[in-house]
Parts: sequence; C-alpha cells; structure tokens
Amino acid sequence: MQPEARSTHVDSIEAHPVSELLACPPETGILLPCSAQSLNFDAAQVIFRQSSLCQGLYLVVSGQLLRRTERLNTRLVLGNARPGDLLELAAVLGDRHHTYSLIAQSPASLLMLPIESLHQAFKSYPPLRMKLLEELAREVSRAYRACRASKGMRARRSTISPLV
Repeated sequence: MQPEARSTHVDSIEAHPVSELLACPPETGILLPCSAQSLNFDAAQVIFRQSSLCQGLYLVVSGQLLRRTERLNTRLVLGNARPGDLLELAAVLGDRHHTYSLIAQSPASLLMLPIESLHQAFKSYPPLRMKLLEELAREVSRAYRACRASKGMRARRSTISPLV
C-alpha cells in the first residue's frame, strides 16, 4: 500500500470533532445546546449500566471513565473514555439500550444531549442522523483496528522464546 493511500485510510476512521458531527442549520442547532444537561460524577460511581434505557448522547467533558460489558457471563473491559469522546451512539441510533456500563475512574463531568431533543433534531434535519451513523461506523472501525493490533502484539510476544 502506498504511504499516501495508507494515510487516507487511517484518516477516514479518525474521530471527527463533536462540533462537526452536530453541525445543523441554526433552527435545529439551537435545540441541542439548549437541552444539554451537565452531569457530574464521583470516582467509582456508575454512570449507566449495560442494557438499561439510554437517556441520551454523552460527551465527556472531564475525567477518566471505564467502559465495561458482560458477554456470555464474562466481564470485559472495552477501554477508557476521555474528554472529547462522544458516548453511546449505538444506543441512541439503535434500540435505546446501553451497550455497555460506564464507570467513573476519577471525578468526571459529562454533557448529556437528551434523546428526545436528538430525535427532534433528526426530524428537522435528517442529515444529522446520517452524520452520527457515519461516526458510529468510524468508531467500530477504530475498535476493530485496535483489537487487531493488540492480537498482533500478543502473537508476537508468544512467538518470542525465552533465553535459556
């Protein structure tokens, strides 16, 4: 693969700024910030639990958060969420149930865009839903690449034999 082609491919899965993702015409754009709720959490506090009903789209303002899920009776850590991360696109765009649990690892602050306001924005400006679907696809692609990279590192470590 050419260096330029590789760069373009990687750029296509990079996260887009929230302001770009939520860019709407003024009449729709006013709705989202006006309805946003600021939420604060203490360290070790559960922000939401997997499978519970999703209240909206979350933007991490400050703090370190842990995403954790349970699959087939196994608890898996999906990774951390940091300031600037947009959380729960899948729940907002899907069946409205959280796809993982979110736990504050340090004091944290989030902005929550209520799901009702998002659905109103989707009705008044349908391209917004598509932008968020595209970001969800990029998020899945980034997670897939990270998973492949970590498997490759484990495979390399297991092929290195210890010196005797």
